[in-house]
Amino acid sequence: MKATVSEECIGCGLCEGTCPEVFSIGDEGTAVAIEEDIPEENEDAAKEAEEGCPVGAITVE
Repeated sequence: MKATVSEECIGCGLCEGTCPEVFSIGDEGTAVAIEEDIPEENEDAAKEAEEGCPVGAITVE
C-alpha cells in the first residue's frame, strides 16, 4: 500500500496524530506521506487517517 496527500491538505495534523509512522507535517505546513510502501503493521492506522481527513486529501491504496 502507498499513501499520497493532495494539494487540498490544510495541515490540520490529524493524520500525523493518527499514524506518525506514515504521515508528517512538512516544511510547507501541510502533510506529507512516506515515499516507500506503508509497513503492514501501519496499514490500518493509515486507512484510519485517510477516513478521518476533514478535507479528503489523503489516499491510501
